[in-house]
Amino acid sequence: MYFIIFRLNRDKEIQVGKLGKIEFKKGYYVYVGSAKKGFAKRIRRHFRRDKKLYWHVDYLSMEANAIEAFRCKTDEHKIAEIASQFMEGIKGFGSSDCRCYSHLFYSESYPKEFIDHAKKLNYVLAERLNHEEL
Repeated sequence: MYFIIFRLNRDKEIQVGKLGKIEFKKGYYVYVGSAKKGFAKRIRRHFRRDKKLYWHVDYLSMEANAIEAFRCKTDEHKIAEIASQFMEGIKGFGSSDCRCYSHLFYSESYPKEFIDHAKKLNYVLAERLNHEEL
């Protein structure tokens, strides 16, 4: 399990697969995902722009910059629940196969409070993965 932080430098309307057009505000987005196998490969995919668009997050990653990723000790749904306490969820994004409201969360500023809280609960491993480390 992981979450990845994207930064969008300007307001942008993005067509997100079957979800349709979504108005994304300038700021930071936290995407919560799972990678039961191939963790490093999945994270590298989020940092790349040359890929077939398949998941909701692929559409965002074509417009926003992936800036860092965190590996988690708990499941994606628990991380999404915690993120929802600190940030605004984008309804249905990344959560079409579960009961979560969203797996993508918006923050106008860097989501330090959310990250610190997840670390305090021991849900996030100590290492932070930057693009250069993958």
